[in-house]
Amino acid sequence: MKFLKMPFQLVWRIWFYVLILSTVIMMSPFLLILSSDEKYYPSFWKLIRGWSFFLIYAMGFRLKIDREQEIEPDKSYMFCANHASLLDGWVLCAMSKNPIVFVGKKELVKIPIFGFFYKRVVIMVDRNNLKSRKRVYEMAKKRLVNGTSIAIFPEGLVPSEDVVLAPFKNGAFSLAIEHQIPIVPQIYYDCKRLISWDVFKGYPGTFRVKQLKFVSTKGLTIEEKGSLKEKTFNLMYNELIKDELYMKDTNRFNNEREFKSPLS
Repeated sequence: MKFLKMPFQLVWRIWFYVLILSTVIMMSPFLLILSSDEKYYPSFWKLIRGWSFFLIYAMGFRLKIDREQEIEPDKSYMFCANHASLLDGWVLCAMSKNPIVFVGKKELVKIPIFGFFYKRVVIMVDRNNLKSRKRVYEMAKKRLVNGTSIAIFPEGLVPSEDVVLAPFKNGAFSLAIEHQIPIVPQIYYDCKRLISWDVFKGYPGTFRVKQLKFVSTKGLTIEEKGSLKEKTFNLMYNELIKDELYMKDTNRFNNEREFKSPLS
């Protein structure tokens, strides 16, 4: 049965890349103009958010969103989500009307056409380069105005599918403390199961997304970034392990494995 599904899954996955490439090409004139100056970024964000909804629904997905706390207009936040699939970035875009600037890996610049626009609007970081990491702080300070927020996938990678949640890097928490902005933890329960990096895995379905209560950074100092990181990790980890579908998929390689937080 699995082998009968594989050709359909491959065609469906190719459709995903065709959608991205074709829509980026069609939007190119608007992307060029709206990414040319910081003052256009709110309009750029509206275009990208609409594009995100289009990609999600055109791939046969639906969003089921649960928000324990709502973001406020014209206020800045640090968005942190678990990273498990190809669509995570677009799901995060769909979640917020407020403009968000991503901190992302420089390797994505190599993707044809997409990479050209990516480097114009994303704060790129080489995590192995100290100078690059310092540059992120400088650029983030310029962007955190008029309600623009920052988004970082704090795991710093897409972990293998048998990992519940990879240990977090420090960057998001250092930035959040420096700028005294709340952390917005988001949980993506179904992205890994429905559209992982495995081209022969996935199918249309519903993405359940949960926005947890915000984690305050008010009054915290940079020396407390470790405890802030641990608190955020445990909040997200505990949400994920309570979800039967997420854990069944995560644990499919070894159904008898005991799940324990690496930070506990």
